[in-house]
Amino acid sequence: MNSRQRFLAALNGEPADHPPVFPLLMFFAAGRAGLTYRAFASDGRALAEAQMAIHARYGVDAITACSDAFRLSADLGGAIVFPEASPPHLARPLVASAAEIDLLGHPDPTEGRMGDRVRAVAAMARGVGEEVAVLGWVDMPFAEACACCGVSNFMLLLMDDPATAHRLLDRLTEHVIAFALAQAEAGALMIGAGDAAASLIAAPMYAEFALPYERRVCDALHAAGCLVKLHICGDTRALLPLMATSGADLYNVDHLVPLADARDVYAAGGAAYKGNLDPVADIMQATPDACRAAAFRCLDIARGTRYLLSAGCEIPAETPDEVFRAFCAAPAAWAAR
Repeated sequence: MNSRQRFLAALNGEPADHPPVFPLLMFFAAGRAGLTYRAFASDGRALAEAQMAIHARYGVDAITACSDAFRLSADLGGAIVFPEASPPHLARPLVASAAEIDLLGHPDPTEGRMGDRVRAVAAMARGVGEEVAVLGWVDMPFAEACACCGVSNFMLLLMDDPATAHRLLDRLTEHVIAFALAQAEAGALMIGAGDAAASLIAAPMYAEFALPYERRVCDALHAAGCLVKLHICGDTRALLPLMATSGADLYNVDHLVPLADARDVYAAGGAAYKGNLDPVADIMQATPDACRAAAFRCLDIARGTRYLLSAGCEIPAETPDEVFRAFCAAPAAWAAR
């Protein structure tokens, strides 16, 4: 059974040789490839090579074209800063007033910074063929709105002018869908969709301002035959029942959320989920034995459900090689007990 087959078996609740291992790797992948983060986030071919090298070296079951949250906002006209050692970001808010929503353009998702990610997906898909699950990446409309306006400014807009907030979200949803579909056409089996900022709002606000737009993205991708992973970092315990109705095929569980709580919600709906080792305490700062034990605890909790081993969020670049190897080998060792 190869990595892609193992990945799909877990999503579909089918037998597999062992649960898949699917970490989110950005700084780790860049560092192991000898790339500055600027190069990793600016050159789709370099990103693709770094991700494929991770699979070849460690045997992860899925690789992702993820580097930063400012692809769409850059192509909408935002001025982007490219630090050497940290992710790109907007130099200033792109949308500071309601009138500026109408000034946003209609960028081609195969050009600019979006196009660079599309090319990364295509290179990964060509490079690994049917061996490994390849994921593209977008940020969901709520997260994109926070990127375009600044988190604090958009949070205030939700309270002060919800109609304008919805108008921006509606506009951004069209662009997010186009970006996601371009990556699906380039060969992505699944699109990872980040909405981390949604963890900062209460459930009623999530239900109004984030969930409907997540559903639109999921529906559009499913209509195109592509799968979706919803990735919301933070303590989402209050949001779990709502998140489970987004239509995503796979849900990431942060280490701040008890894995048993997420299991009970997602397994009840027949959904797949992954997580939730603490990237720092359970991986970066752990010994190989301690990391393996933490992975086994997650695998025990998730036994019998549609589960993929992962950290709660991105694995740090400073993680020792021997610890990461123990993490990647844990599912096979657990299944062989």
